[in-house]
Amino acid sequence: MWIGGAENKRPRGEVGILDEVVLSNIRPLDRCFLYIEHEGSTYLGCLLIDDEAFCSQVANLLRCYYHHPIAEIGRIDLTHTL
Repeated sequence: MWIGGAENKRPRGEVGILDEVVLSNIRPLDRCFLYIEHEGSTYLGCLLIDDEAFCSQVANLLRCYYHHPIAEIGRIDLTHTL
């Protein structure tokens, strides 16, 4: 969702740069909001994760990737965590 900036470019796919990750503060704590910058505009994405503990872990992991491209983040191999 476009939330500010020059213009809504209606981006599709894994584009933009991760700026911030915020966990919901409303129960159940099952969503993680992603602030993404793309071509001078800011967009808000939302990950819905059923398990609250796992949602928190995902948010903490993503916070290590501020200022990284979304496409790069999407290629992270997490199989070693299973």
